[in-house]
Amino acid sequence: MSDRKGFIMKNTLCILFVFLVGILGLFACPPQGSVKVFILAGQSNMEGAGKIEGDPKRNGGKGSLSHLVENSQKHKHLKDKDGKWSARDDVFIWYLGRKGKLAPGFGARPSAIGPEYAFGHVMGDAIKEPVLLLKTAWGGKSLQKDFRPPSSGGDPGPYYKEMIGHVKDVLGKLGENFPELEGRGHEVVGFGWHQGWNDGCGMPATLEYEKNLANFVRDVRKDLGIKNLPFVIADSGFGGVKQKVDRRLLIRKAQAAPETYPEFKGNVDCVQTAGFFRLAEESPSRQGYHWNGNAETYYLIGEAMGEAMKKLYAK
Repeated sequence: MSDRKGFIMKNTLCILFVFLVGILGLFACPPQGSVKVFILAGQSNMEGAGKIEGDPKRNGGKGSLSHLVENSQKHKHLKDKDGKWSARDDVFIWYLGRKGKLAPGFGARPSAIGPEYAFGHVMGDAIKEPVLLLKTAWGGKSLQKDFRPPSSGGDPGPYYKEMIGHVKDVLGKLGENFPELEGRGHEVVGFGWHQGWNDGCGMPATLEYEKNLANFVRDVRKDLGIKNLPFVIADSGFGGVKQKVDRRLLIRKAQAAPETYPEFKGNVDCVQTAGFFRLAEESPSRQGYHWNGNAETYYLIGEAMGEAMKKLYAK
């Protein structure tokens, strides 16, 4: 073979190699070991008001996370051998600037938990890769106005836009926010929603809720560019199974409706929470709209959301 022919062949092979590498790169799966990201959003009950430490003078401290651990063998793992709250090395959380390893204290205040706590434990146990929870929740916000999805018409909700913005910003600076996760890559694999009190305060917002929630699911998927992103909705079970207020019951019905839509079959699930409601006499407070501040309730909600997400994630 002449030098000229050899030169041409070598260059042709090099060009072909570069071309194939580029094509394969376009269709490559997320890097093995990439961080699995779950977005948790809603209003004050996604923020979380479950008391970590109870007041012995109020119902003997019942309903606090400490009381739950002390009186339930199932939850002993939440504290280490020295009696301190455990922090997971494989589950991380970002909540409006507060960030770290998953442990109690990422509720509305550092003295509380929300659904994120048990949800993170369930997903951390189920997934071998690192898990990151992005919590974007604000108290007193409605789906009709504050989280209003663009496709519902009118002005998009400012908190809808802020939610999407936070997700993109945090993931765009993943290594900066979490040095432990530097260079691992990430994949958004699920979305959890717990909201509904404000919309249930008036009939117009209540009657619009189902439409807005379905549009919310569609718009989040569109804006994040993730078709069929798994969605888990925890309904508004305030008042428990004895709830009689029509607006509250209609909100629950609206929250359960989207999972029955053909387009959402197998990728949207609604978990019922009425059975997790605890009376004020068994809880740290009398704020029914905050589940009476009962940490067991928030733990059960997060756990149920996690179990539902596990099933959707596995599909």
